Amino acid sequence: MRLRALLETEALGLRLLGGEEELDRTVRGVMTTDLRDPSRYLTGGELVLTGLAWRRNSADSEPFVRILASAGVAGLAAGEAELGDVPDDLVSACVRNRLPLFAVNEDVAFATITEHVVRQVSGERAGDLAAVVDRHRRLMTSGPAGGGPDVVLDLLTTDLDLRAWVLSPAGRQIAGAGEPLAPGICAALASEHLAAVRTGRRGPHRISVQGITYSLFPIRGHGRGPAARDVRESVLSDWLLAVEADAGDWPAERLDLLQGVTQLIAVERERRDAARTVRRRLAQEVLELVQTGAPPAEIAARLRVAAPVLLPGLGAAPHWQVVVARVDWDGGDIPGGPVAQSLLEEILVDPSASGPEPSDRIAVAHAGDEAIALVPLPAPPGEAGEDKGPDAALHADVLLATVREPLAAGLADDGRLTLGVSAAVHSAEGLRGALEEARHARRVAAARPGRVCAAGHHELASHVLLLPFVPDDVRRAFTARLLDPLRDYDRRHRAELIPTLEAFLDCDGSWTRCATRLHLHVNTLRYRVGRIEQLTGRDLSRLEDKLDFFLALRMS
Repeated sequence: MRLRALLETEALGLRLLGGEEELDRTVRGVMTTDLRDPSRYLTGGELVLTGLAWRRNSADSEPFVRILASAGVAGLAAGEAELGDVPDDLVSACVRNRLPLFAVNEDVAFATITEHVVRQVSGERAGDLAAVVDRHRRLMTSGPAGGGPDVVLDLLTTDLDLRAWVLSPAGRQIAGAGEPLAPGICAALASEHLAAVRTGRRGPHRISVQGITYSLFPIRGHGRGPAARDVRESVLSDWLLAVEADAGDWPAERLDLLQGVTQLIAVERERRDAARTVRRRLAQEVLELVQTGAPPAEIAARLRVAAPVLLPGLGAAPHWQVVVARVDWDGGDIPGGPVAQSLLEEILVDPSASGPEPSDRIAVAHAGDEAIALVPLPAPPGEAGEDKGPDAALHADVLLATVREPLAAGLADDGRLTLGVSAAVHSAEGLRGALEEARHARRVAAARPGRVCAAGHHELASHVLLLPFVPDDVRRAFTARLLDPLRDYDRRHRAELIPTLEAFLDCDGSWTRCATRLHLHVNTLRYRVGRIEQLTGRDLSRLEDKLDFFLALRMS
């Protein structure tokens, strides 16, 4: 806005004292100060409001005005409430330094002027940014990426003073302006967004994290197939825009602008999805060969084609892992395969990876409600110059550690994600076994409680593998027969036979270690174990009876 527009606004009570030839200067902001030297707070283009408390005598005016002029401020407005008329020495100093000077009527508060300037400047900036965004949209849709979402977020920061970040549904930061958000904040924002979408709340969604308010805008894809019939088909794949501001009282124009920004970022999302098509096709081809029992030589040839795409510049991958995921919705009317595919592509991204697209090493296919990822592992030390090997293999418990909270919010009360991870294999011959291993591990995860569960190959060599598949009625009967007598005794006598049994088995039947752990005399421990044997008819010196008690406690 121009200084002339302020003078023409009667409600502001401004009277021009000098600088009529400079009234076409642009006002970019407003600042109130009574500092003798406010230069460190000035960036140029401000209308400076002052109550003249800095002025002790006439000699103070010239240095003050010279500082403002050097900083490139648009103009100076002096209040009349403190000294009455604006001093002549200040008027003369402004004339000499070609700085427009206004007098502010004592009945007009500086807050009134500030609010007017901020409202006008913000509106004009929004219009300017809308034009910039429109130009950038044309650039991105007609040619190369044009800088991606980071460029758009930089525009929000420089033109509207808004800090913003693009996040995945799992809370991974995809792009941002300025300092990256802490992982915990990203997870909290993604969780709130997914919970709001699942409950049907209208956006933008607002959340306060560590005393800072964020507004969350969904970034929905356009052109990724027909519109979703159900929110569950897209909620776990759409990105979101997090803005460090409270959009609750924004005018419609600014909300429309942010919606335009989300549409622009959606273009980049679609471009990245298109780039994933090649990797998805590679995974699908390898999967079909493995499942149809193709000769290992044919599978190996296909892997040699896939390796340079997934590990550019590193040649063949010496090891591979298979990860299987499944998303199930209550009712079974929503296909889970595409959702699981998008989630696996997100979950398998290394949070510390750098570069424009850290998922460029992820190849995921889907069949039915199941998604299957083929993950290449870089060479171990001394091979191909890499510093990683099978030690860098994926671990089931680590994969879901940082994304469990957001994904649980998106799955809500009617969805479930289960995931299984195979061991690393070094040849095409091992892929079929790795696929079955990952599928079996996923079934182990599915037998556990919770909305988001995972299991790894190492769990398949343990009794843990067997327990989830014991029918519920058998489990109940087995545990009741062994443990109910002990529970009843503990309840009636306020004894601790069950805790004693658990500690005794955990100490491998060692009387001394168990007594020490429970802070008991060995004779007291022997009495309790004798009571357990009497009530159950079992002998805790026999391996078979120890094993039965151990399994009963695990299944209870």
